[in-house]
Amino acid sequence: MDRRQQRTRTAIFEAFGELLAQKSYSKITVQEIIDKANVGRTTFYAHFETKDDLLREMCDDMFRHVFSEKLGAEVTHDFSLETGSPRAMVTHVLYHLLDLGGGRLELLTGESGELFLRFFRRRLNEFASRYLLPESIGGRRAPRDFLVNHIASSFVGMVQWWVACGLRQSPEELADYFMEAVTPIL
Repeated sequence: MDRRQQRTRTAIFEAFGELLAQKSYSKITVQEIIDKANVGRTTFYAHFETKDDLLREMCDDMFRHVFSEKLGAEVTHDFSLETGSPRAMVTHVLYHLLDLGGGRLELLTGESGELFLRFFRRRLNEFASRYLLPESIGGRRAPRDFLVNHIASSFVGMVQWWVACGLRQSPEELADYFMEAVTPIL
């Protein structure tokens, strides 16, 4: 993707993010995104087939970064020295969810939550499979895919609880809770 295409994509993501902070996902139209991003309809559809596709791509971009093996310093957090630590990676995910802020947290609990959580759960399954429950761990009666699904579902439930409780706990505290809950499974 060339720089011009990347700038357009970034403008669309930013416009969509701003709109999500103002209103629910279902009330956002492609026309509003186009107007806010200052791009043409053809340009939008050259990048995304639908609004759902835009949400999926936005999630994939965030998750690609969040679930990266190489964590770096960012404005609100720095895990660059903790590369490969499952707890650090869980905390990193939580910081990014916290950074969504405002109306965008509606993605976790509102009407669009199921779509967002489907994308999120898919990435969490990959994360749990790769980092929390590697193939080398055996000796369990329950099938591995069941355990991976259980860990990912537990994480999603924890995040929903966190949002419902007003995000009172820090990402570090919540990561500790999560690791304490899943360690017996590991």
